[in-house]
Amino acid sequence: MKSLVVYCHPCSDSFSAAMKQTVVAALTESGHDVRLIDLYAENFDPVMCDQERRQYHDAGINEEPVADHIAAIRWCDTLVFVYPTWWYGLPAMLKGWLDRVWVPHVTFTMPTETTPIRPNMQHIKRLAAVTTCGAPWTVSKLIGEPGKKTILRGIRALCTPGCKTLYLAHYKMDITSQTALKSYLSRIDRKMRKFALS
Repeated sequence: MKSLVVYCHPCSDSFSAAMKQTVVAALTESGHDVRLIDLYAENFDPVMCDQERRQYHDAGINEEPVADHIAAIRWCDTLVFVYPTWWYGLPAMLKGWLDRVWVPHVTFTMPTETTPIRPNMQHIKRLAAVTTCGAPWTVSKLIGEPGKKTILRGIRALCTPGCKTLYLAHYKMDITSQTALKSYLSRIDRKMRKFALS
């Protein structure tokens, strides 16, 4: 079992960092071969430049700027995103990673007038998102949780049919207690271990 953890937070001492450490440990101790992409630590550039956009649909050429990241998503059968929810959605860094790495001909085949979009990531059998939200659960649901939908609907649609999914979120992050945070880390550990063996 091969797990890719994509982590997005600028601060090395953040609670998100603790979530990432918990996820990596749970997967590793469950027998997974784990690779970590730490977007901020590696100074990933989320900005798609003019030339990259113009070559976005060119098979092969569109892989060149992010070849290492494409190799990583082709390698894994389990994909886990760890990030804070900002403005109800994905951080700009993570959204930029999706824009630049999940390109046509690699992750999907473009639709035509007679054929729909076709998924190319059927080797991914498990997909998870682990996050925190400043808003309460009720407000997050009212807004529609666009970050959750991007991953568990948009990305999942490109994975294997019947792809197992897991979404873990801790709400009201800005006013939460240390006790609640420790409880959430324990929940992440427990749920991730079960998910790893699903």
